[in-house]
Amino acid sequence: MPASTTKSLRVAVLADSDTRWKWGSLTANRISPAESDIRLDGFLLRGRATPTARQLEEVGVRADSLREVTAVEFLREMGKEDHAYDVVVLALVGGAVQAVLHGLARAWAGRAKRPLVVTGYVGVVYEKLADGLLLRHGADLVLANSLQDADRFRAVYEGVGADAGSVTEVALPFLGGAAYTKGNDPYTVVFAAQPSVPESRKDRTYLLDRLIGHARLHPDREVLLKLRSKPGEHTTHIEELPYQKLVQKAEPPANFRLVYGHMGEVLDRTDLLVTISSTAALESLHRRIPTVVLSDLGVREALGNHHFVGSGCLASWDQLDAGHRPAPDAAWVARQGVAADGSYETAFDAARRRITALLGADELPPLAPYYTPVTAPGYLPGILARHHLGPDGSPLPGAPVADREPSPVRQFVRRAARGAYRHGVQRVAPVIRRMGEL
Repeated sequence: MPASTTKSLRVAVLADSDTRWKWGSLTANRISPAESDIRLDGFLLRGRATPTARQLEEVGVRADSLREVTAVEFLREMGKEDHAYDVVVLALVGGAVQAVLHGLARAWAGRAKRPLVVTGYVGVVYEKLADGLLLRHGADLVLANSLQDADRFRAVYEGVGADAGSVTEVALPFLGGAAYTKGNDPYTVVFAAQPSVPESRKDRTYLLDRLIGHARLHPDREVLLKLRSKPGEHTTHIEELPYQKLVQKAEPPANFRLVYGHMGEVLDRTDLLVTISSTAALESLHRRIPTVVLSDLGVREALGNHHFVGSGCLASWDQLDAGHRPAPDAAWVARQGVAADGSYETAFDAARRRITALLGADELPPLAPYYTPVTAPGYLPGILARHHLGPDGSPLPGAPVADREPSPVRQFVRRAARGAYRHGVQRVAPVIRRMGEL
């Protein structure tokens, strides 16, 4: 019997929310060499958006191990040489990526052989392009989810004199599912809600009213409001006015429902996907489902729907109520990494080749982020300090102790503090804001 060619690959994914855990873990599997036997260890960065058990279950991605850590605890784990990882995926907000990069650079200083570091974005990049990219600079691979993003990423790095060689074009790792071919029974309209877009009660109430109005206008259709989280849970973005609370004051018809669950499963029964600017629109376009990006509240950078200019998907509720069905622009779709032409499975080949080559190298250069105490002395120290790291990437005095389970009292206090924070975000903050508008 011939010897097995399967190679063991140890991958660590550090994520700070449910959506980033989904992106990071799926990305780890997509970019790993085809012949690899992957051991995936998940680390959830402790914070306001640390996913709950329900959210992790909804994502549906399994890991060989999964635990909650602080940045300092993660860095200490990565610094151990007795069970080094091959690849580390940082599925974090930009500031956290930068802090961990500096911490890893210090932890691995002097090592000829170190793990590869991969990072990127969980979806559409429509704001803080330069800021987010420069905070991610220093990773071995900075993944771009489309040809358009890859061009923009390289332009930013080259524009500030930073090495752009890390930019690697891939695609969103969670695209997939059967292509849409015919209508469902009943015909199903899905509105993909977003936690922070739009922000105001007025705009969110308007969208809810229009969705309910569409259900009344078309009683033969099923109209679903797809929600990301339940009250009290957080995702990547803070949701101050959950639709679940707004709908309590409405009187929706019987063909209107709130739904949770995996987006792919909801798309399996979708005939028309409607959103403001959710990444769900790209998932829908990938499956050739009729997709609408709403223009009712304007086409604005603050909403993120400006990203879809040229897509052919922009439309209003008035148009949808009248029967309009969008026709996506093929050239625009192709540049977004949606790969509706069937080429999706090859979208990760370039990343796999790069990782294979780097894993086979005898030596890797030290991690070298663009931001240093010399290039950004007024910015970098604050970013590092938020994660209990000093200017050189070393833990600050009083940083959490690693390798020790929190005591029952500490766990209780942590849960209480997180609950108080969420109460403040969802109840107190909106009241204070309304008072300020008087």
